[in-house]
Amino acid sequence: QVQLVESGGGLVQAGGSLRLSCAASGMIFSINAMGWYRQTPGKQRELVATIASGGSTGYADSVKDRFTISRDNAKNTVYLQMNSLKAEDTAVYYCNAAVRRTPSVVLLNYWGQGTQVTVSS
Repeated sequence: QVQLVESGGGLVQAGGSLRLSCAASGMIFSINAMGWYRQTPGKQRELVATIASGGSTGYADSVKDRFTISRDNAKNTVYLQMNSLKAEDTAVYYCNAAVRRTPSVVLLNYWGQGTQVTVSS
């Protein structure tokens, strides 16, 4: 099995910063794309940022120039540096990884348990 464990969420004032981490462990041969999503009550989970295994990145318009996604392939870990936080960034943040468990197995999507980020205005 594969587990994704997030950390780094919490309460911060508007304008502040937080750094989220997500470490993947278990039976892992390789990891393709990794990403961060967020969800608020009553709304669909939305994409925040993605990063390919080679390092290319993509961001939602709402977080461009404020959030930075990065990864450490040796540690199977993805990070999300969040700066200039706004009240509307308040959500549960989930990490996602497309994992190949063995060379012959197709890619499967895995999710972390989520970490709460609350930005007070």
